[in-house]
Amino acid sequence: MSQAPSVLFVCLGNICRSPTAEAVFRHKAAEAGLNVKIDSAGTHGYHIGKQPDKRSQAAGTARGYSFKGLKCRRVEESDFETFDYILAMDESNLSNLRKVSPEEYHDKIHLFLSFADSDHQEVPDPYYGGKQGFELVLDLIEAASDGLINTLKR
Repeated sequence: MSQAPSVLFVCLGNICRSPTAEAVFRHKAAEAGLNVKIDSAGTHGYHIGKQPDKRSQAAGTARGYSFKGLKCRRVEESDFETFDYILAMDESNLSNLRKVSPEEYHDKIHLFLSFADSDHQEVPDPYYGGKQGFELVLDLIEAASDGLINTLKR
């Protein structure tokens, strides 16, 4: 593992869940005094260069998280070598990551909620739903972020 651990959060378009995870984890890691390289990306390039979804930003900002400077991007081949933890929001993205990743990096790829004490296995995509979906996404991401911080502190 590199000097400072590195974490890449991944969802489908890097528009809702993974930028929310990046914003939440950046905040929580700073509060915990951890030096961590943090980024997010999508398995598809639907929204490259755009800011995260305004509904994600509104929900996250209301809880004190900053989305400043975040822009959507697609997972790149170099990410598999660069990042220590590549954390997918759901099984579909986990599968996509394993398909495009060299096999030697498969041990870095996990479901993000594997770090949470939750009945949920996946962070559901809130894109086509209402406000409550974005709140649930934040609840799950906060729980998994706390679990990941505990793992990194060990």
